[in-house]
Parts: sequence; structure tokens; C-alpha cells
Amino acid sequence: MEGCTIPCLMLREFGCEQSLLSRPDGSSSFVQGDSSVLAGVYGPAEVKISKEIYDRATLEVVIRPKVGLPSVMERAREQCVRETCEASLLSTLHPRSSLTLVLQVIHDDGSLLSCFLNAACMALMDAGLPMSCLFCGVTCAIDTEGQIITDPTSAQEKESRALLTFAIDSTEHRVMMSSTKGSFSVHELQQCIAASQKTSEKIFQFYRDSVRQRYSKTI
Repeated sequence: MEGCTIPCLMLREFGCEQSLLSRPDGSSSFVQGDSSVLAGVYGPAEVKISKEIYDRATLEVVIRPKVGLPSVMERAREQCVRETCEASLLSTLHPRSSLTLVLQVIHDDGSLLSCFLNAACMALMDAGLPMSCLFCGVTCAIDTEGQIITDPTSAQEKESRALLTFAIDSTEHRVMMSSTKGSFSVHELQQCIAASQKTSEKIFQFYRDSVRQRYSKTI
């Protein structure tokens, strides 16, 4: 029967550090297994007149690969991250200003887009920017047997027939953004969304624990 497999809601070990860079207004490093991303937020700052939006801040997202120049894939991921951040940021509080989010790939071992999203959220928090909600990224892979794997490695991604990444918000656990690749049924899509919503609870708890641990050291 189609879609009768139980999703494997396993997550690799997480790691996060905030305020590790001195030049950005907010920064973070986020680690998921062997995938690692560094994020820096600059702004609110003065914006070029050509990019100025009169009623809200202009957000620019830049992804830098580990080696070489950005490709079409980086541009597509930039759009996914930007759309998610714009949906969560209260950018109307900073009209006619510029926000820049720079994401640097340190190591890619799968689920990179979700790692980008998680690093971005922690960096925005570190910058103290007003947000309507937090968000996190969850990647699901569907293998040839129909098994759903959350937070897949690069090897698991290569063996899968479909790869889906969702941005989930912290208040209602709704899907803010989705990026899909490969073939899957509607039922499998619904299963992946449900698995991502369930998995997001663990990530948001990690956010809380990480921030609580950081500030308990400074008091």
C-alpha cells in the first residue's frame, strides 16, 4: 500500500554558537551532524536609493559556497531563505533601511538548506531584530522504498527519489516555505509536512536551550 511507511524522525546532533563574529550586528554558527553553516546579519543600515522600499526594510540574502563562485543552486536557496526571513521579520519597523544576511558554507553533508534556515534564525535572534515568530528548517528524504528520513546526510540524499525542505514557524507550526526536488505523491507530501512539524518541536527546544545556556553564563 502506498505511503504506509512510518517516517524516521531522527535528527543528527545539533550545535550552535551566537555572537562569534565581531563585525556583523548578529552572527551564528549552526551544525547539523557534519553539515555546518556560518551566518552574519548586517543592519538595519542605509540602503541604496535603487533598492529602497518606502514602507519596510530591504532584505538581501547572500550564500557563499565552500569553494568557487555561487551557482544557480545558491541563488535558488537564497530566495528560499529570503522569503522565510521576510515572512518572520517585522520589517515595517525599519522602513527605508537595509538588512543583509550572509551565509557561508563550512561543510556540506546533507540537509544544507535547513541548516541555512536554522543558522539564519539564530543570527537574526542574535542581532535583536523584531520578529513575529521564530522559524526552523527541516529536510526530508524519501528513499526508493518510500521510507521518509528526516535530516538526511549527503549519502542518503543521493539515494533518495525525492528531497523536500520546509520552513516551519514556532507559533502555529505552519509551513512558511517549501522546496522540493524529485517525484512524490500527495500523500507522501502530507507525510513529510507532518514529520517536519513534529521534528520542528525538537529544533525549537534546542533554540531555547541554546539561548538559555548562553545567557545563564553571562549573568
